[in-house]
Amino acid sequence: MIHRFSGLFKQTAKRAIGLVAFSLFLIVNISQASNWNSPYSDDKLDHQVYYTSFSSPPKHLDPVISYNSNEWTFLSQIYEPPLQYHYLKRPYSLEPLTLKSLPRIRYFDKAGSEVSADADVAYSEYLFELKDGVRYQPHPAFVKQGELFKYHKLSKDQLKSIKTVNDFKMTATRALVAEDYIYAIKRMALRQNHSPIFDSMKPYIVGFDEFSKQVTQAFKDQIKVESSNSKLSYFPLRDYALEGAEALDDRRFKIIINGVYPQFLYWLTMNFFAPIPWEVDKFYKQQGLIEKNITLDTSPVGTGPYYLAENNPNQRMRLVVNPNHHQEFYPTDGLAENASPELLNDAGKKLPFIKEVVYSLEKESVPLWNKFLQGYYDASGVSSDSFDQAISISTGGNMELTEQMLEKDIQFLAQVQPTIFYFGFNMADPVVGGYSEKQQKLRQAISIALNTEEYISIFLNGRGEPAQGPIPPGLFGYQEGEQGINPYVYEWKKGRAQRKSIEQAKQLLTEAGYPNGRTKQGEPLTIHYDSLDSGPDSQSMLNWYRKQFAKLGINLVIRSSDYNRFQDKVRKAKVQTFSWGWNADYPDPENFLFLLYGGNAAIHTDGGGVNGANYDNPEFNRLFEKMKTMPNGEKRLKVINQMLDIVRKDAPWSWGFNPKALALYHSWLKNVWPNALANNTIKYKRIDMEVRDQQRINWNQPVIWPLVIVLLLLLISIWPLTKAYRARQNTIISSNKTEAGGQQ
Repeated sequence: MIHRFSGLFKQTAKRAIGLVAFSLFLIVNISQASNWNSPYSDDKLDHQVYYTSFSSPPKHLDPVISYNSNEWTFLSQIYEPPLQYHYLKRPYSLEPLTLKSLPRIRYFDKAGSEVSADADVAYSEYLFELKDGVRYQPHPAFVKQGELFKYHKLSKDQLKSIKTVNDFKMTATRALVAEDYIYAIKRMALRQNHSPIFDSMKPYIVGFDEFSKQVTQAFKDQIKVESSNSKLSYFPLRDYALEGAEALDDRRFKIIINGVYPQFLYWLTMNFFAPIPWEVDKFYKQQGLIEKNITLDTSPVGTGPYYLAENNPNQRMRLVVNPNHHQEFYPTDGLAENASPELLNDAGKKLPFIKEVVYSLEKESVPLWNKFLQGYYDASGVSSDSFDQAISISTGGNMELTEQMLEKDIQFLAQVQPTIFYFGFNMADPVVGGYSEKQQKLRQAISIALNTEEYISIFLNGRGEPAQGPIPPGLFGYQEGEQGINPYVYEWKKGRAQRKSIEQAKQLLTEAGYPNGRTKQGEPLTIHYDSLDSGPDSQSMLNWYRKQFAKLGINLVIRSSDYNRFQDKVRKAKVQTFSWGWNADYPDPENFLFLLYGGNAAIHTDGGGVNGANYDNPEFNRLFEKMKTMPNGEKRLKVINQMLDIVRKDAPWSWGFNPKALALYHSWLKNVWPNALANNTIKYKRIDMEVRDQQRINWNQPVIWPLVIVLLLLLISIWPLTKAYRARQNTIISSNKTEAGGQQ
C-alpha cells in the first residue's frame, strides 16, 4: 500500500512538474517573440514587403479580356500600356510609360492630305516610339535552344513535373518591340477572345472590323480542320495585316483611327493595349498546359515593375519585383494644390521601392480591420462596422480620425470618386424592360422607392451622394443644383433635391398596370434580383432591398452568387435586375455614357459589351455618336443634357450613388496619394520597415497572465500533495526507526 501511494504521487508530481516546465517554456518564448501572432510565416524579410488584401478572386488575368477592378489590381502592376497618368498632377495628366514621348498625332482628309485637327478630318494617325531598355519578366516562353524555342512543344515527360509556370527550370527574357503592341490589338479583334472593348474600338481603328471578320472566320476554319477546342489552338495572328495598326520597325509603330477621337489617348493607358509577345501566346496554347490551368488568363507576362510569383486566388496572391524592369523614377514635379510637400521627398529616386506585394483573401470586413489595427495590413478601407471606431464627425460635418486612430498615428485620405454604383434593369426582360410609357413608369416607381439617401446613411455612414444620372461629379457634363436633378425621381424644394414620395411612386405603379403591386391576376408582382452579396455581412443589405420593394407591394426574390458567376449572368442577359458599378477609366463623360450605348449592349456583343442593362434607345445612340468626339464646351453640354433627359425618363438604371472613398493607412506607408484613374500606383509607395517592425511589436505584446495563473494553480495544486507526501514519509521513517530499536 505504501509503495502504491509513493508511486502514484511520484507519477502525479512528474506530470505537474512537466506542465510547470512547459508553461515556463511558453512564457519565456512568447515574451521574447516579436511576431508570435503574425499571420505571415515570412514576416522577417530583408526587403520591403507591402501587405494588403483582396475580397474576390480574379477571374481573368488576360489583359485583352479583363475589365474589372479586382483583376486590374494585379494586372496593372504587371503590364505596361504605352501611357499612364501622372501620379501627382491634378487635373489628371497623361505621360509616357514605355514611350520616349507622348504620341505624335497627324490628321488627314479623305484625299490623304495632312490637315489641322479642326478641318474635315477623315482619319488621325498616332505615331509611337518606344524608349530603350524595356524588357519582359523572366519567363520560359522566351527560352531558346539554337533557333528553336525550348518549351513550345512540351512532351508528356516534361509536363509531369510542371504544376505552375514557376516550375520550369529555365527562363529567359527579351526586349519589348513595337510588334508586341500590334499583336495585342490583333488579339483584341479576334472574336474568340471575347474582348469587352471590341465594339468600342470597332468604329475607330481603321480596318478593325474587317480584320476581325477575316481572322475570326479563319480561326473557325482552322478549328474545323483540327477538330479541337478553340482554347487549345494557337492562331497565327502575325500572318494577317491590320490596316489601322502597323509596326514600322522594332522601335516604332502607328495606329490610325477614323476621324477625330480625343479620348483615344485615355484608352492607351489601359491594360487592353498592353503588349503581348507572340511567343507567350503560342507557349500557353499547348494542350498540356491548358489542362493544368496554366494559361495567359492565370499566369500573365509583362514588362511592369512586378510579376505574379504566386497565384492562389482562394488564399493568397503574391507579386515580386521584376528584375528586368526598366529605368523609372519617382516624379519630381506636379504636386497638386493642398497636397503635402512630403510627397516629393523621394523625387527622382528609382522605382519601385516595394520589392514584394502580398495580397491575402479577406471575405469579411472584421478580420481585415483587426489585422490592420495590429499592423499586419499597411492600409485599409473603412467598412460600416468599423466606421465609428475610426471616424468621428465634427460639428461642421467634417470627417476626422478618432483618438484611437490618432494614438496609432494612422493617416487617412477622403475623396469623391469618379464612380457610380447603380441598380440596373435588364431592358430585354419582358417585365422590367421595354420602352413603352407603362414600362418606363414601372422603373420610375421603383427608382423612387429605392431610397438611396437611406442606403447611404445606413450602409455607408454618409459616404456618398445620390446620383442624378450616369455622369459622376468632377466630370464634364455633371451639373449641380436644380439644373442637375433627375425630375422623375426628385423635386427641387427649399433649395435642395428631395426624393418624391412613396405615394407618387405608387401612383406611377398603378399607371404602369400594377395597382398596389398586383398583376392583372391579382397576384403580387414578383421581380428577381441577382446579387453578389451573399455573406453574413450582406444579409441586412439584402433585407433592405426587400423592404424597399415591399413598400410598393412588390415581392423581391434574391438570387445570390459569387462575382464570377454574377458577371456571366449579367453579360448573358440572364438577370432581371442587378446592382453593379463603374469606375472611371478616363476623365470624360463618354466613359460613362457609353455604358448605356446600344452598340455596347451585352445581348448585341456576345456578352462582351459593357452595357449590362441592354439599354438601346435609337435617339440616345444617335446623340452619343455625335457627342463622343466633340470637344468640351457649350455645344457638347447641350447634347449631353439631351441624352440625360432621355435616359432619365427611360430609367434603365435606378441611378444609385457616387461614393466618397475613405482610405486609412499607417504612418510607415509613404507616398500615399489618391489617384482614382491610375491602377499602377504600388510602385510609387514606400515602407519605413523599421517603424513598422517596432509598431507591430508594440501593438502585439503577448498576453501571458493567463499562463501565469495556470502556472500558479499548478504550483498550488502540488503543494498539498507535497505536504501529504512528506508527512507520510516522516511517519514511515519514524515507524521504521521504532521497529529497528525493538529488534535490538
